[in-house]
Amino acid sequence: MARAHQRYWRFNLMLIAALMLIGFGVSFIVPAASRGLSTVRLFGFSLPFYVGAQGAILVYLALIVVYIVSMQYADRALQRAFDADAVARQTSR
Repeated sequence: MARAHQRYWRFNLMLIAALMLIGFGVSFIVPAASRGLSTVRLFGFSLPFYVGAQGAILVYLALIVVYIVSMQYADRALQRAFDADAVARQTSR
């Protein structure tokens, strides 16, 4: 069971680190590079404007959805490990 917990928390921490890295990029790197990206157009708007006005919010919402779906998957995997451990304890008695 300890291995299942270790895998669960390692997955959780790696997922949080990856999602926070993406959030950092959207929050700080894109605005810092906005002068260089000002020539890129998206739906008629310059890319920094679009990311600042619409895209960043959509990215943050997508990060939340990815976290929820991924953690539901991880929770189900941990629950299966708990159930398998409980069945193993019942059969060993």
